[in-house]
Amino acid sequence: MSTPTQGMGPVSYPEASPYSVYPPLDPTADRAPSPRKRGPGAGAIFGLIAGAGLIAVTAGTIGGGVGYLIARETLPPATTAAAAAIATDGGATLPSVVPGSIADIAAAVQPAVVQLNVTGADGEGTGSGFVISQDGYVITNNHVAGVAANGGSIDVVFSDGSEATGKLVGANSDYDIAVVKVDKTGLSTVPLGSSADLNVGDTVIAVGSPLGLSGTVTTGIVSALNRPVTAGDQGSTAFIDAIQTDAAINPGNSGGPLLDGNGEVIGVNSAIATMGASVGGQAGSIGLGFAIPIDTAKRIADEIINTGTSSTPIIGVQLDMSYTGPGAQLSVVTAGGPADQAGLQQGDIVTAINGDTVADPTQLVVQIRSFAPGDSITLTVDRNGQTTDIPVTLAASQN
Repeated sequence: MSTPTQGMGPVSYPEASPYSVYPPLDPTADRAPSPRKRGPGAGAIFGLIAGAGLIAVTAGTIGGGVGYLIARETLPPATTAAAAAIATDGGATLPSVVPGSIADIAAAVQPAVVQLNVTGADGEGTGSGFVISQDGYVITNNHVAGVAANGGSIDVVFSDGSEATGKLVGANSDYDIAVVKVDKTGLSTVPLGSSADLNVGDTVIAVGSPLGLSGTVTTGIVSALNRPVTAGDQGSTAFIDAIQTDAAINPGNSGGPLLDGNGEVIGVNSAIATMGASVGGQAGSIGLGFAIPIDTAKRIADEIINTGTSSTPIIGVQLDMSYTGPGAQLSVVTAGGPADQAGLQQGDIVTAINGDTVADPTQLVVQIRSFAPGDSITLTVDRNGQTTDIPVTLAASQN
């Protein structure tokens, strides 16, 4: 059994299941071990080690202090000579950033990626976010910013070290999306792409503040698409039709952007799978990260910005979560709801949505939430061994 870790303790899931689900980088897991002082200076980094004691150094490698290795990407000599322009500064030669490279993309988006230091009744933590409008709207995760509701606070830290007070505009726990507003104008923004255009194997770039280390850039590929993932706890569970990536995502990356090779946001980093807690009770990346598709996140964020709330599509049923499949069995059909109006019945087994196979109850919820209220879908239903297609128009549940 693999054991993903949450702030409230470990939860186990069947290791071999192709639809295993994982908890998010929740506010407890996202708590940055660094002190409130910011900046790349050695004092702040040392506090990360000595002040909180949450980062372990491998025995025998470093003693009596803190050491750092700064890695530089190296290219073959011919490539470097052809691609890099040379600038002279006091006799030193410095290679310029190659247009369209990861370095170029990272430099372009860094001003629009922020660190969020959040306090609330349940404690404090650090996560990430990204600016989507020049007048200060920031997208992040609900499990990062939502804890600031009911009297909490949000401190937004920009890449240049400047800070601003953030206000929680609204959140949707079903999708693990929140919007924060800062009272600033003329801000740098990051362009939003389309998650619908992704392919497995596409290059992706994650930017955020893992363990409070702001401005961290990691790269990888799209490992899988439409991965059914649940994130959260029993009180607040998000169902995500996730983008899976092997780009390193760690506590504190939550809410930060996942970018494509053009530097456009295609996902919101939200969850990781782990083999268990390894650092100060926190779990680290093993190359299985999950992001909320930006097409979904943008719809939720737009609704929150325009109305202060957002909606979740529903068909008006309860599912038998103990049903082992294949498919998802309906245990209750809500009177007058979309499913009831469409003719679905208790005991029906939904085996597909718009022709896409439904393997289990979690996947049914995830697939439904990839649509919007008002959308029409076709459910393939097994009723007493007979298969039929039933059209259903999704209703809305407010968040």
